[in-house]
Amino acid sequence: MTPLASDDDVLVRGRALSRTFRQRGTRMFERSRTTTALDDADVDVRTGSALGIIGESGSGKSTLVRILLGLDAPTSGTVAFDGRPVDARARARSLHWLRRETGIVFQDPYASLDPRMSVGRIVGEPLWALGVLTPGAERRARVREVLEDVGLEAEMATRYPHEFSGGQRQRIALARAIVHRPRLLVGDEPLSALDVTVRAQVLELLRELRRTQGFTLVMVSHDIGVVQNLCDDVIVMKDGRIVEEGPTEKVLLAPQVAYTRRLLASIPVIGPSQT
Repeated sequence: MTPLASDDDVLVRGRALSRTFRQRGTRMFERSRTTTALDDADVDVRTGSALGIIGESGSGKSTLVRILLGLDAPTSGTVAFDGRPVDARARARSLHWLRRETGIVFQDPYASLDPRMSVGRIVGEPLWALGVLTPGAERRARVREVLEDVGLEAEMATRYPHEFSGGQRQRIALARAIVHRPRLLVGDEPLSALDVTVRAQVLELLRELRRTQGFTLVMVSHDIGVVQNLCDDVIVMKDGRIVEEGPTEKVLLAPQVAYTRRLLASIPVIGPSQT
């Protein structure tokens, strides 16, 4: 495994992270079972880097990022953000400091936006919930600014989600995630519900936003091409465990673990046409 980063270089650090879930039996007298979603994971997210997390469905990718963001508590292990302990079991209000530092974009652009709220209210909600900026003109100005940052028109703030395409909705979700200028942005399969052309556009937008705004990025994806094009480092997960990690180019071009080689071999390749 790749040596973990030094303390000065780390924004988010997870140590010995495990997460188990107890499932009740579905039949009478059937005993409950314990499912392990995450098993003894050590993670360092370097400040200013882009980290990709890949693996099959059910490999523990989303569980890991939820724990790193304080959205779920590990069964065992610890998380620290910039050296400050993250206690997901504490009252929600005590984690406001972490919410100000982080943003997340989810997979489904249709389910993640409240259809009853205008785009301006959706994007500006973190400013209100986290007490960022003073109410009124400053918040409205910030909403208009961030809409333009993600390639939308500021005037779209008065419209509603049903008036937009899937790609535009994901841009709105991205605007909401970065409106409060977080230091860490997490994408949990944010491109998988988009068609190929729109996916490429949003991928390029993420690359540009990272360059101009300087946030650290964690990208969960089953699309290895996305990780290869966007991420400096990559973690490969299987059955809740990290089986390989390191610089993206090294891991994807010369994988050391059989599971990683199988993942890469499963990528469809269009061969030369035969006549």
